[in-house]
Amino acid sequence: MEMTLEKILQSQGFGTRRQCRDLVLSGDVEINGEVCETPSERIPVEGLTFVVDGKAWQYREHLYLMMHKPEGYECSHEPQHHASVFALVPWQFLNRNLQCVGRLDQDTTGLLLLSDDGQFIHRYTSPKKHVSKVYQMTLADDLTEDQVSTLETGVQLHHERNVSKALSCRKLASNSLEMAIDEGKYHQVKRMMGAVGNKVVSLHRHAIGGLILPEDLEPGQWRYLTEAELRKLAG
Repeated sequence: MEMTLEKILQSQGFGTRRQCRDLVLSGDVEINGEVCETPSERIPVEGLTFVVDGKAWQYREHLYLMMHKPEGYECSHEPQHHASVFALVPWQFLNRNLQCVGRLDQDTTGLLLLSDDGQFIHRYTSPKKHVSKVYQMTLADDLTEDQVSTLETGVQLHHERNVSKALSCRKLASNSLEMAIDEGKYHQVKRMMGAVGNKVVSLHRHAIGGLILPEDLEPGQWRYLTEAELRKLAG
């Protein structure tokens, strides 16, 4: 597939068609080491790498990102009390309507997916899809075997019609638990722990589907998902 250079830049979030045209005319865009000054030039997009203001970019029809969400950030374009996770990604992505694939509370850390692909977002947020999420948590009190058993059997949360139960529970320490769920109810993990008489002190999302947060991705860092990681995510 071919697109005009100005359209390529617009699709990648560099501004309006007029802004992208001016960017090309200013001599700030390079392809294969050569300055391109013709906005209407048609260029194949498959495998395309281009340079804007000295920074290299790869053409991507859609964005699929993973982030190690740090504490103290809201998963919102209009945060109320804390900084937004969208402040951690390039501004060009915001022009592409990048969205969080599900949300984490401001005090919850761990694996966060972001995309501008509506079908992808629906696939991993729809309750009907039953995508598993694995959380690791520290609790206020020591965990009892009865609490673990009840979580796996199911608890009734306030204002919810159906019981919520863990897919699995693994005790990590006396007051630490790893729990997998396949729903996305509001504050679900915290509410489930409250329902069995305990309280979450810290919460970390370790995995989504078959995708585990890489150990080398530090809090606040993000990167593109690889094809292999997208396959792991699909399970």
